[in-house]
Amino acid sequence: MTVDQAGPDMVTSQEGEPDALDSLGRWTLRSGVSVTALPHGVHLRGWITSVTLEGGAGLPVLWGRLAEALAGDGGAELARAAVAGSPLRAALVTVIGQLHDHDLLVERPAGETGDAAGENGDAAGQWLGAVADRPTVAAAALARSQARVLAARPDGPLARAAARALDRAGVRAVTGEAVDLPDGQVLLVAAGPGEPSPLTAEQDAQDRAVVVGLRPGVGFVTPVGGVRQARADADGLADRLRPREAPGGAEHPGLPALLASSAAQRLVCAVAGLRDPSAEAGDARLIPGLPAALVAEREPLRGEYLTWVGPVLVDADRVRPRADVRTLAEALARIPVLTDRLAGVLDEPDPGALPQLPAALVRSSVAGEVLVSGSARADLARLEAVCRAAELLLGEGEAGLEGDGGPVVGAGIVHARGRALRRAGAGAVRQQGSRSGGTSGPFSGVASVPWSPEPGRHPQALHWWSVLVRRLGVDADVAVSRLDTGGGGPVFHAQVRIQFQGRTAGGGTAVEASADDAVAFAALSAVVRVQAAADVPDARHLVTPSGASASLARPEATAPWEDAGWTTAWLAESAAREPGLQEALTALTGWSPQPWEPPADALADVHALWSALRQCGFSVLSARPGHRTLPTLTEGSR
Repeated sequence: MTVDQAGPDMVTSQEGEPDALDSLGRWTLRSGVSVTALPHGVHLRGWITSVTLEGGAGLPVLWGRLAEALAGDGGAELARAAVAGSPLRAALVTVIGQLHDHDLLVERPAGETGDAAGENGDAAGQWLGAVADRPTVAAAALARSQARVLAARPDGPLARAAARALDRAGVRAVTGEAVDLPDGQVLLVAAGPGEPSPLTAEQDAQDRAVVVGLRPGVGFVTPVGGVRQARADADGLADRLRPREAPGGAEHPGLPALLASSAAQRLVCAVAGLRDPSAEAGDARLIPGLPAALVAEREPLRGEYLTWVGPVLVDADRVRPRADVRTLAEALARIPVLTDRLAGVLDEPDPGALPQLPAALVRSSVAGEVLVSGSARADLARLEAVCRAAELLLGEGEAGLEGDGGPVVGAGIVHARGRALRRAGAGAVRQQGSRSGGTSGPFSGVASVPWSPEPGRHPQALHWWSVLVRRLGVDADVAVSRLDTGGGGPVFHAQVRIQFQGRTAGGGTAVEASADDAVAFAALSAVVRVQAAADVPDARHLVTPSGASASLARPEATAPWEDAGWTTAWLAESAAREPGLQEALTALTGWSPQPWEPPADALADVHALWSALRQCGFSVLSARPGHRTLPTLTEGSR
């Protein structure tokens, strides 16, 4: 910025009040800040921030006076020379404010003048001066702490490298043997003076620990936590990374050093009160509020932080419930966590070479079988693919819950309820198709609703019907029924049937709040089915879209030109009808989805998947019990 851009709020708000120049004595320039003089300003670069200040030819001189004050008496003489309300003082206050905004100043310890940020100290002191909010406090915390480096082979290269890294950072480290640790894992534990020794069996709740693991070709560093949490994370990471191991071949000499130094850095930052190194990476893929693990590979030698949703939660900050996903953007940000190639629990949905028009298709694998998902947009198809893949795998955790009888997964409670209630409503209609008799329960009847692609219908219903019968050339018909809840909100069921190889086959089914919505989603589902049959004939599982995702995909605002023919505007309309539809379906089926957890004897992979979903803000609800008697419907004419 330019100094002459300073506004009135950057000076004193009222005459006589202290300003940034009066309090300059409390601050000094951070260690390691480099200053480059410019013709009409200066450029300052710190640890992770920088700022360029430009103004007149006198700005470098002004900066020189300010730098002398920061390194000397704290600006007392400068404050006296710059009269309150003068342009000089306004310029000084502006520059000081920019230094604060870019974290280039650090608080000076009481009673000290000159350099107090570690500039003249050892390497650890200089590092703390560059990154810590209060370097002397951080250095004192490190000096008081003691660490143990525990391993089954304490003389191994990984343990020795970790101990050296801790010593260089100013933490006293002692290496010890822990026969219960798996080979290739080293536990680093830090405790303050007076706390129980990290070598004892009982660990204090305040102990901070991290585990570094090295296997052939791959290694990891757990998030910092309690000893039990760190060891649980290490077991989980070792299990997830086992398929990535590359036995044989010479180990890269840099891999143990990379892992050990990263583990020591994480522990040192935790002890000194610094933010975790993963926060310095600036990686938008890391989810705020969730821990991050470092995973390193040998070929090529590289390491990256990944959001880690481990199967075992011990520490209080890990056990607490996570907020539900509320938007499509949040859901999409969590899909890479669940499907990460190294530490994920699901296969990543990928469009690959599949067509994205007229409907968008993605493909993934579930237990060795091909799953295809389609929707109006690829992002919606990816979300539905992840939810359905999770349902199929969770259904293996309890006998009798396979297929549609298994739990229902959604990106947040609203999405999950929408998927579960639509499935229950469609199931009731299917079951009624094989029945005879009168009406009972909450249903007071089913009325056939005539529907044809005529002007006045919703543009999306006309569009997807046209795509099906004209663009794809499919011979199809649609039957629409209104399910009457006896005074409840409207619920419409649409079923599209297509002629395929001389026989009538199921094309698509939808349960929505309006007849046009039902036809649109049923026709879109039929389009997905036709495309998948042509492009992925080996698909074992097909996922078709519904209006349940509309509540997530609803934009905050639509552009003036986005009428009902645009997907965004259509989803916004559907989202507005979603609360009423869910209420009507609850009355229609006499059932409300409840949270689902895997039984205690379920497979470990099922428990891990359920835990990962919940940590990512996804909801898992029970499916409608299959043995429950459904209300009798009166089938309308088609």
